[in-house]
Amino acid sequence: MPTKRSALAALKRLETQKAALADKQRILEQNAALEIGQIFLGSGVESFAPKNLKRMAVVLGSLSEADALVRLGITEN
Repeated sequence: MPTKRSALAALKRLETQKAALADKQRILEQNAALEIGQIFLGSGVESFAPKNLKRMAVVLGSLSEADALVRLGITEN
């Protein structure tokens, strides 16, 4: 059975790792947002109201990719 000291040390290490992972997640989310933004720029959707663009994204995100394409009337080539 671990001693209290080793359990405390393990907990501290875990908290440090958790903070590092949270930082990494934040950076990856920012990079993903940049990638998505670059895809949308020049497509015409940048002229949509942000509120409506988010509403559309939520609806499309709730569908599978194939169902979203069907809903939008896009046929695969």
